[in-house]
Amino acid sequence: MVFAHGFGCDQNMWRFVAPAFEERYRTILFDHIGAGGSDLAAYDADRYASLDGYADDVVALCRGLSVTGGVFVGHSVSAMIGILAAKKAPQLFDSLVLVCPSPRYLDDDGYVGGFTRPQIDELLDFLDTNHMGWSQAMAPAIMGNADRPELGEELTNSFCRTDPDIAKRFARTTFLADNRADLAGVEARCLVIQSSEDVIAPQEVGAYVHRHLANSELALLDATGHCPNLSAPAETIAAIQAFLRGPSRG
Repeated sequence: MVFAHGFGCDQNMWRFVAPAFEERYRTILFDHIGAGGSDLAAYDADRYASLDGYADDVVALCRGLSVTGGVFVGHSVSAMIGILAAKKAPQLFDSLVLVCPSPRYLDDDGYVGGFTRPQIDELLDFLDTNHMGWSQAMAPAIMGNADRPELGEELTNSFCRTDPDIAKRFARTTFLADNRADLAGVEARCLVIQSSEDVIAPQEVGAYVHRHLANSELALLDATGHCPNLSAPAETIAAIQAFLRGPSRG
């Protein structure tokens, strides 16, 4: 069972969820390049200019650890990274758990992504000019749960620990990506986990992902915010366990 973290995070973000599966699965946690304990010297701007570079890393990691027929659990941008990895190497994963996924953050004709192009440009410009200020402003909004400020503080600190140059490039890669076409042809069973309120990936996005994955289930949580793995781990665990216990109901 492979756990992949979202933008500005590291594998520590799974500390409340992954242990629940350690008895049944061999659990694998890792840091994307530029995050946590990753080797910053291994970063290549061309390779990571698209999410395919990160997906290639997942494939290489899993092949190196002899993963077959596993479960991939990806949060936020890692949900789409997992989709890409599963299509590159279908034998790796029988199941994909997509936590607050979004194939495209920009609104488009007939598609609600949650952001207009000027909003994305403003977000990226702010990050380019003031990484620390961006982290302090954005992390609490992304986390939600204003009544639990310690959660926003943890995400702020996580954002601030990421390498700022890599974070700027990863943000551009993430927020300007369009992976809607990649939802077609996914062979694995998929669970889409959607928070009831999420400023990054609203409910319309989760419903879109569910509709366009041929073999998927949608779990709408009572939890709010973009990081239910931190804010509502018990509910997140329960949704994953229910999915893994039974066949897809479509």
